[in-house]
Amino acid sequence: MKHLQFITHANERYNYVEGALLALKGGCKWIQLRMKDATHKELEQNIQILKPLCLQHGATLIVDDCVEIARRTAINGVHLGKNDMDPAEARTILGNSFIIGGTANTFEDIVRLHEKGVNYIGLGPFRFTTTKSNLSPILGMEGYKDILMRCSETGIQLPIVAIGGITKEDIPELMTCGIAGIAMSSAILSANDPIKETKEIMNSINLSVI
Repeated sequence: MKHLQFITHANERYNYVEGALLALKGGCKWIQLRMKDATHKELEQNIQILKPLCLQHGATLIVDDCVEIARRTAINGVHLGKNDMDPAEARTILGNSFIIGGTANTFEDIVRLHEKGVNYIGLGPFRFTTTKSNLSPILGMEGYKDILMRCSETGIQLPIVAIGGITKEDIPELMTCGIAGIAMSSAILSANDPIKETKEIMNSINLSVI
């Protein structure tokens, strides 16, 4: 599960779907549709466009927060933040065929999410990022190393994805911590050529785990 997760956002150049399509064209195999201020109708409209595109590119599609929308649109799953639905409740609604991810900032968060039965964890933030409000304390490289070591010591084997202000240059050292992947957003869409940038990021992830 060493991979790149692309977290959608809109900027002055691209809307949510356009940005996701660029990541897909660059070879990304995991899209998280994150539209914090969107209505359910807007979310479903974007999913109806993105779902066939993800199928075409062999990519996983999950939505941020909205469990019922994930169920209704039959996408791959949902990512739940700290203030979203309890993962155990989401599992009751979705069943075992859907992916459920959870957000963590501490080792204690990971223990709790592990007990709730999530499939993977987004651990962060690595550094300050402008794409998320109400940011949790910054972890940095040492924070990741400490938390991943504690997971290893306690036998927690959940895939952990690093997120939050990560750049291409951070990837080689981050991958040595034992994480399962990298989640990125603005680093891709702010690049001059997002497709090329996605390809280079994926190459860096793959080279770092050989």
